[in-house]
Amino acid sequence: MEQHLSPSGFSRDLPQALPIDMDYLQQTMLSLLRIPSPTGYTDQAVHWTCGELERLGVEYELTRRGAIRGNIAGELRAPDRAIVAHLDTIGAMVVGLKENGRLAVSSIGTWSSRFAEGARVTVFTDQGSRSGTILPLLASGHAFDAAVDSQPVSWEQLELRLDEQVYGRSDLEMLGVSVGDFVAVDPNPRVTPAGFVDSRHLDDKAGVACLLAAVKAIKETEVSLPVDCHPLFTISEEVGVGASAVLHQEVAEMVAIDTAPQAPGQESIETRVTIGMRDSSGPFDWHLTRKLIALAQVNSIPHVRDVFRYYRCDAAAALEAGNDIRTGIVCFGTDSTHGYERTHLHSLEGVARLLTAYMQAPPVSTSDNRMLAHREDFKNQPMEEAGQHPDPGPEGAVAQTEPGDFWRYRNRD
Repeated sequence: MEQHLSPSGFSRDLPQALPIDMDYLQQTMLSLLRIPSPTGYTDQAVHWTCGELERLGVEYELTRRGAIRGNIAGELRAPDRAIVAHLDTIGAMVVGLKENGRLAVSSIGTWSSRFAEGARVTVFTDQGSRSGTILPLLASGHAFDAAVDSQPVSWEQLELRLDEQVYGRSDLEMLGVSVGDFVAVDPNPRVTPAGFVDSRHLDDKAGVACLLAAVKAIKETEVSLPVDCHPLFTISEEVGVGASAVLHQEVAEMVAIDTAPQAPGQESIETRVTIGMRDSSGPFDWHLTRKLIALAQVNSIPHVRDVFRYYRCDAAAALEAGNDIRTGIVCFGTDSTHGYERTHLHSLEGVARLLTAYMQAPPVSTSDNRMLAHREDFKNQPMEEAGQHPDPGPEGAVAQTEPGDFWRYRNRD
């Protein structure tokens, strides 16, 4: 354990991040990407993840619909923590059988039809799966000339062409295609020699791989955790439900793992870890967020802070469901989110290493083991005048408090 004093005046005994088996992380990610899991069609991904937890020696339970709650025992049962990644991805659904033998589709999750044009897909019917391609209604310049360039961008302007001899609605019905069939977008993953990962659905298959790789490091190193830690794997994040039903009342803090958009106006970078300060639902917990930043600092994990304006994660669903928990988010930088996504192995490794440090760190506050606490146990955010800095004390460290309650701010005269 290394003592670290940040410029904001917090004293921390911070654990060292563990090495990550990057071959395992990469193979886990590729295995998950091969399993289609649009929201609502996630059973196979759930079974695969349960099998992996069994191989890692992690006990787990399932909700009725398939969200997974693992358990890694710590020295104390409470206040325990959770780390959550989601198994579901964006996708589509058949909403109509057309007279020309094509399928009308609409989105599952929030993503633009612009990113669906040209996508290779798999349609899951009651009589088996069928491959196909999502195309714009005007899909040939040889047939429609310049009209191809002026057609609107919307899901109503798309249709799905099956790789079958179907030329009318009756042909589709004979194949067993129905309204309500799930459509999964093929991932087409590639890992380049430069360390870039190109694929659909890195959101959040890459995040799941980071969490499993961190769990593997913890289990193999046999380090002692201060409190129980629950790896969570949700199945409906892309439609806004997320971690609303898989928590229990003893969970006091939860860190989500997700994708961070790299784009103009954003701070996120593909090769670094992003620690989110807020998403579209509001700010993340001040104390937990600063804790994650300090853990990244002391472990020399390249990271940035960012704010997500048009984005929400598992944490938002947990809070909206009425859970009184501290929330934060750790992200891998990603270009073209919800499109042909790209991240870098450096970012994934940084996320997994940061998670191992977080799992070993004491809780934000030991008083969080109670649903209600007294004022003297409540945390305090520093309020310094401009140009002032907290007094670190004669030995360069804030006065220590009870074990684990190292985020208490030292009041000055």
